[in-house]
Amino acid sequence: MKSNLLSNIYNPADLRLLKEEQLTEVAQELRQFIIDVVSVKEGHLGASLGVIELTIALHYVFNTPEDLLVWDVGHQAYGHKILTERREIFHTNRQIEGISGFPKRTESIYDTFGVGHSSTSISAALGMAIASKLKGDIYKQHIAVIGDASIASGMAFEGLNHAGVTDANILVILNDNAIGIDPSVGALKKYLTAVKNGKNPKQNNIIKSLNFDYSGPIDGHDFPTLIKELNRLKKIKGPKFLHIVTTKGKGLQQAEENQVKYHAPGKFDASTGEIHLKSEENLPPKYQDVFGLTILDLAKKNEKIIGITPAMPSGSSLKFMMDELPERAFDVGIAEQHAVTLAAGMATQGMMVYCNIYSTFLQRAYDQVIHDVALQDLPVIFCLDRAGLVGEDGATHHGVFDIAYLRSIPNIIIYAPINEIALQNILYTAQLGLNHPIAIRYPRGRGVLQNWEVENFGHYEKINIGEGSCLKNGTKTAVLSTGAIGNNVIEALNECSNSDEIAHYDFSFIKPLDINMLNNILSTFENIITIEDGVKKGGFGSAILEFAATNNFKNDIKILGIPDEFIEHGSVLQLQQLCEIDVKSLINLFSNGVK
Repeated sequence: MKSNLLSNIYNPADLRLLKEEQLTEVAQELRQFIIDVVSVKEGHLGASLGVIELTIALHYVFNTPEDLLVWDVGHQAYGHKILTERREIFHTNRQIEGISGFPKRTESIYDTFGVGHSSTSISAALGMAIASKLKGDIYKQHIAVIGDASIASGMAFEGLNHAGVTDANILVILNDNAIGIDPSVGALKKYLTAVKNGKNPKQNNIIKSLNFDYSGPIDGHDFPTLIKELNRLKKIKGPKFLHIVTTKGKGLQQAEENQVKYHAPGKFDASTGEIHLKSEENLPPKYQDVFGLTILDLAKKNEKIIGITPAMPSGSSLKFMMDELPERAFDVGIAEQHAVTLAAGMATQGMMVYCNIYSTFLQRAYDQVIHDVALQDLPVIFCLDRAGLVGEDGATHHGVFDIAYLRSIPNIIIYAPINEIALQNILYTAQLGLNHPIAIRYPRGRGVLQNWEVENFGHYEKINIGEGSCLKNGTKTAVLSTGAIGNNVIEALNECSNSDEIAHYDFSFIKPLDINMLNNILSTFENIITIEDGVKKGGFGSAILEFAATNNFKNDIKILGIPDEFIEHGSVLQLQQLCEIDVKSLINLFSNGVK
């Protein structure tokens, strides 16, 4: 009868009771456990499969949680979670009220640092190491595990640069698999490839030049080599760097062969690896594809158009343009600050630059938006993908802050399309020539128009900047929505028996607001409801309140949106219900009258 070692491992202390030769079996069981759960529950797959041996070796050699282990980004930490007292609840991963898809300090003492965005691990682990030394704890180990895509980011270099002039007890492990979500890019990737292929001279080592004790590259799937090297490094003081080579998706053939698709494949057959295809017949297009197809079409007609994305060509659909017009579409790697200022530099030379960054990641380039773009009033076109609630990735990835953090910046235009037609038209309008930068925010997932590509693609209309529209007349209450959340309002009003009492206005332009329309609304309706899929503090509703107060209007204004708290993970519908901006909540609000 085949033993099941994993079922007897509750935490790393149990793992350390095993003989080293048993770890290979643990790795096989752990891989299969992840495959079995993720195939049904969905989530990140390839990254965790690629670090199974490393995960086991780290918890086997080091005395976690006393020794501090930091995972960069964290989508590769499923094995870590299963080995650290969460095996029995791992099936709740990324589900509402379940465990997070990323390491989270409030979830486990083994999760030493909350992550979700890249390139933070070295700085965090260094901070821990310096603090340990100041407290006199000279034997505690501090390990940062970072991928080759993340280490190319500026913040990782800042951490390495500082660590190299300290005597901090830190070990940086480079998990080199030549891919993040999309394949890694840039000169550093070429350097690492040369190192792996033995084509780089020993004296030309970047890491050694930063005063790290460098070792590797070694096979990250070879237990004896891994454990021997980790045990050696444990005894060495000061900054250390271990370069390991792994295969993303290791152990599942399809995941190894198609690493982009199997990063987060959705539901699949655990035994064969075949992805369960969802029928896309008669479905509206994804907003990402509306962007990607539209910018490609526009770029073919306007040679000044440039596309930029920081490491998200597939997710953003800029890949359409990269494939057909590679000289004018750039993946700059995980480098949001660089992406924004690169776009600014191009804009000074008259180029029409579409800088496509997920809303949550533009937060990482806030100074560049202010200092390099808005202050100089350069007409960069920011395309903020994944705006609003994104679902199962949770608090680290929700794009709910962009309205609030951009609205305070002078010169910038903020636009949120209600549907696919509005998105393609604002993309068209932007390249006709604007005098200011513009941020176009749109959600993750599908739009609302089944036949968009057949009926509307390529048929463009210029949008008048700062102009709103009345979608529906009413007698008592005015609902002011911005962006795609307005479709919830439309659907709710279709279900309300008293819908004739409620007017609906689309404020696609959050900045500048349509002042004439707003004056008319506030003069006509006593009750006003604003709705947005962003934070209520400082957002669209706040802008309406500010205008009303400044102009001495006394209307009863109710703001709907994201409350002043971090929203956890769950489906988008579940999270909208939590925030009371889903269709059912709106029906209840409208039907019961607005107080």
